[in-house]
Amino acid sequence: MDRTPPPPPDGHRTPPPPHRPHQPPLPSTEAAVGVLSALAERRGLQVTVEHAIGADESSRRTAAGAFAVTDEDGSLPHEALLEIPATDGPDGTPRTPRIAVQLFEEGDAHITLDGVTFHDLPRESTPAFLEAVFDGRAHLRTTWYPPFCRLVVTLDGELSYKEVVPLAYGGLSRWLNSLRS
Repeated sequence: MDRTPPPPPDGHRTPPPPHRPHQPPLPSTEAAVGVLSALAERRGLQVTVEHAIGADESSRRTAAGAFAVTDEDGSLPHEALLEIPATDGPDGTPRTPRIAVQLFEEGDAHITLDGVTFHDLPRESTPAFLEAVFDGRAHLRTTWYPPFCRLVVTLDGELSYKEVVPLAYGGLSRWLNSLRS
């Protein structure tokens, strides 16, 4: 018996609910730094933060003119790099990976987990992404032929991020190896 509701009478499907509606928007890099730092500190993890403020410091504004600090529109770009070292549990098993979160002015982020980089995540998804990693909702999907390994981080029942794990450079880290079942 099919339990899916019929489409609305006008023929249009209703859009899916937005991801994490209770998640507050992160309008700036500084707001994201505060939320991510608080999230890590609640878990007892140390966080180091480096800020790059100004067009002359920003990684994406290499074409900024000499001595230019602001963008052409007068805004002051702000990027940040958060680093969280890997931790082990009381029995010596890896608890969390080495994490680097690079936040960009344009509203996106790169998150690197033990050398595996997830590119172009929305800034608003970064707290949910880290919560998923801390809560153990990351796993490896492997195939034997052809040899292939992918790291999957599931944010909720429908949304997950996947990235290829480069095996050619030393294999899996301790944390990634602990995800294998």
